[in-house]
Amino acid sequence: MTENDASDPINPRQEKILSLLEERHSVEVTALSEALGVSAVTIRTDLEVLQNRMLLRRIRGGATRIQPARFERPIEIPSHNFSAQKERIGRLAASMVGNGETVILDAGTTTSAMAAALPKSLSDVVVITSSLDIAILLELHPGITVISTGGTLKKTGRNRQSRSLIPPYGSLILEQLNADCAFICCAGVDADRGFTNAHFEEVEIKRAMISSARRAIVLADHGKIGHVAGARIAALDEISALISDNQAAAASLAPLEKAGLQVMLA
Repeated sequence: MTENDASDPINPRQEKILSLLEERHSVEVTALSEALGVSAVTIRTDLEVLQNRMLLRRIRGGATRIQPARFERPIEIPSHNFSAQKERIGRLAASMVGNGETVILDAGTTTSAMAAALPKSLSDVVVITSSLDIAILLELHPGITVISTGGTLKKTGRNRQSRSLIPPYGSLILEQLNADCAFICCAGVDADRGFTNAHFEEVEIKRAMISSARRAIVLADHGKIGHVAGARIAALDEISALISDNQAAAASLAPLEKAGLQVMLA
């Protein structure tokens, strides 16, 4: 495992960098190198690790804090970040789908991983999705019927290769459906503010998905836990369970579980 692996635990030096960020809002590589007694190369590696875990944002010559009230993964971080964790989350979520069920899959990289993991042995399953990528992925699945939510093709966003449908006209079909379970993506999970998203235009369809299902499960990698984005999707008690990965810190999960949310780790 390399030093800049996003799944590595944070070391004491990196914790000190985060502590300094809380005090100063931004830090410089040169100043950190002198203060911590290590090379500038080591500091840059530390900043890269912390950025990959979405704990700060790199800027020229240093780093700045991520503002929690408007949290979104930085544009320069690839959408496939935490791909191994997302695959595990997707496999666990896929294992929860049974024959004869109707499920809703939100648009997102983690729900795409879930769609890819749906067993070929499934039969008589209906998947309703706002993701064109998921619809195409499941097109040839022998046991799945795919229904697209319809709506307006989203043209903007962090992941330019993710094609999703949003309002207007994005939730009309959902209002007519009664699904067994909705699997939802988000940008932030917080015990007080609930599940949030950075893109306001996506929230309406996410809420419609939750309302159209008997239960809703949120899929979120550990990097999203403890963050708050600008638009609220749902309170904790509106969601049946959270599926995250085993890199999620126990301290960050404890407030969620104390509030009554079922947490499953992949």
